[in-house]
Amino acid sequence: MPPTVVPAIPALHREVRLARRGDGELTEGHFIIAEVPVPEPGPGQVLVRTRVMAVTAAMRTQMAGMRLPMASFVAGEALWGSAVGEVVAAPDGGFTPGELVHHPYGWREFAAVEESRLRRLDPEELPSLAAHLSQGATAWGALRLAAEIRPGDTVFVTGAAGGVGSLAGQLARRLGAGRVVGSTGSERKAARLRAELGYDDTIVRGAGPIERQLRRAAPGGVDVLLDTVGGEQLTAALALARPDARFALVGALSSQLGGSGVSGAPVELDTALVITRRVALRGFGLPAHPDLPQEWTKEFGQGLREGSLVFPHALLKGIEQAPRALCELTQGRHIGAVLVEL
Repeated sequence: MPPTVVPAIPALHREVRLARRGDGELTEGHFIIAEVPVPEPGPGQVLVRTRVMAVTAAMRTQMAGMRLPMASFVAGEALWGSAVGEVVAAPDGGFTPGELVHHPYGWREFAAVEESRLRRLDPEELPSLAAHLSQGATAWGALRLAAEIRPGDTVFVTGAAGGVGSLAGQLARRLGAGRVVGSTGSERKAARLRAELGYDDTIVRGAGPIERQLRRAAPGGVDVLLDTVGGEQLTAALALARPDARFALVGALSSQLGGSGVSGAPVELDTALVITRRVALRGFGLPAHPDLPQEWTKEFGQGLREGSLVFPHALLKGIEQAPRALCELTQGRHIGAVLVEL
C-alpha cells in the first residue's frame, strides 16, 4: 500500500462565523465566511483538515441564543459540528498524519483538535467519507435500546425525511417491525419514503389533523414512536398508543426549525393515557452511549455493502456552501442528511 501523501499546510484557511443571532427566518446573511491563519496545535492537540461536515436541525436552535443542553453559537465566532477530516500534524505523536478521524469542529477548513475529542475512522468500514456522518446511530440506538422494538410492532417515526428518520424506517424494518408509518412535510417526500425508505404509509403535515391521518395509517394503534418533532405529533401518537407502547424521544423539530426562540416543543400529555396504557417515554441521546457509533458503523457498512440499507443525503461542495446548506435544511428542501464537502 503506497504511503499517504499529506498536502502542504497553507498559511490561511476559511471558517464560517455567526454574523448575528438567528431569530426569524434563517438566511445566508446570518453568516460570515472569514479567512484566518491556520491554527497551531497546542499540547495534546492535533491539526486536522476537514473533508466533510454535517449540518443539523440542532444548529438552528444553537443560533438563537436560548438555554440549551448544549452550548450556543456566539456571534462573531466560528460555528462547530460533526465532521470527518484527516490528520495533517500531530506534534505529540498520538496520531499519524494521514489518519482519517471524526472531530467536532466542522465549519472550518482546518481545526486544532484535542486528541481526546478525535475518533479514528477505518477508511474501509464505509464506502464514502459522507457515510461516516449519517445520523443512523441515533435511529439505531433509539429503536433498539430506548424503544426496544419487537417483531410485528407498528412503528411511527416523526420527521421521517430527516437525517434520523430517513434511516429509521429502514432500520425499523431491519429490526422486525410489522408496519412503519412516517410523517413529513410534503407529498413529494412522502412518495419517496414509501417507495425507497421502508415506510408502509405516510402522514403529511398540513394535509389534515395529524391524529386523524395517523388513525388511517395505523388503525391498530402504535407500539413504538421514534419522535424527532414533538408537539401535535407526539400528542397524536399517545392517543393511538397501544398497551405497553414505547416512545423514544430524540428531537424537537417543531421548535428547532421555527426560529421562535423556544427551546422545546411544549405539549400537553394525557397522563391518564400514559398510566392506563403503561406507555414508556424515554429520551435518547448518543452521548450516553459512547460505544454505539462503532456498533452502528459495523451495521451500516454491512447494510450498504449488501444493498439492504441506503444512505439518503444531499452533498453540497465548498465551505462557502455551508450557510446555504443549513438554510435549505430549515426550509425542508432535502431528504436525509445534509452535508458539505470541503
